[in-house]
Amino acid sequence: MAATLAAIFGLTTLAFAVILTVAGFGISIYAIGVLVVLLNVVQWLLSPYLVGAIYRVKAVSESDNPKLHQMVSELSKKSGIKKPQVMLSQISLPNAFAYGSPLTGSRVAVTEGLLQNLDHGEVEAVVGHELGHLKHRDVQVMMIVSFLPALFYYIGYSLMWSGFLGGNRDNDNGGGNAIIGIAFMAFSWILTLFTLYLSRLREYYADRHSAAIVDNGAEKLSTGLVTIVEESKRDNRSKKGQTKTNSAYKALFIADPDRANTDAEQIRNQTSVFNKQQLLRETLAKTPSSGDKFIEIFQTHPNIIKRLRALQELQENPGNY
Repeated sequence: MAATLAAIFGLTTLAFAVILTVAGFGISIYAIGVLVVLLNVVQWLLSPYLVGAIYRVKAVSESDNPKLHQMVSELSKKSGIKKPQVMLSQISLPNAFAYGSPLTGSRVAVTEGLLQNLDHGEVEAVVGHELGHLKHRDVQVMMIVSFLPALFYYIGYSLMWSGFLGGNRDNDNGGGNAIIGIAFMAFSWILTLFTLYLSRLREYYADRHSAAIVDNGAEKLSTGLVTIVEESKRDNRSKKGQTKTNSAYKALFIADPDRANTDAEQIRNQTSVFNKQQLLRETLAKTPSSGDKFIEIFQTHPNIIKRLRALQELQENPGNY
């Protein structure tokens, strides 16, 4: 992963510098790039406070929930990482997320909805997944990768309008600058798709980590995901017409709340009775459609059928952890 990131940043930075130099732009355009980077860094540093405000997160003391603390402690030890701060999000949506910054340290949060709707083993598997994100430093990796599309977009936007308005003092080739700007903006979309792909890949890695450190973790995480999808759908239905803020940082979640209705349709059986084991079996027998695979390209989380199948493979072949 380090080599991949190094290659990406090396090539994009080189292309960025060469194109701007050939186009004849000076310090002002570079200043825009520096500003975009600084804004993303500031957002990363302050994001734990924003997450805490949006999802009503509070620290959980060991006396308040000793079982949850013991679970996080044991799984952190198995993961080979320092125990993160244990947090509780006071929302009904069943979910969990790992986050943090140098200002706050690492944190793992579970929602009240998760603790109410999942059994102990499923919660354990979900926590194992989130600790996988912390072990793999996914918060930092995704922060670094995510600023690249924004960087290229705003540089491209500036170049495009500079071209439309007649270029700059040193370069009157307005049309050429506009074309370069549009190309930068198009490239930013390509980088966005890559960022989404990387986000989905990191979810698979975190799933694998949970399966490796939790006893029978693959099955527990599978039934946990089925429950999260079903209960998220009910939560969305109960809040129909209300202003939604729970997906502002949806990439942090173990499952995308905005996809709950669609995912539930993919795993839903013909009966109205919620039987997670039955739903899991029926889902594993399905195949994602071409439309599902196409839509997945624009999502932060893997297609639910593909994800559950990957977990089934881990359960059947523990040596693949």
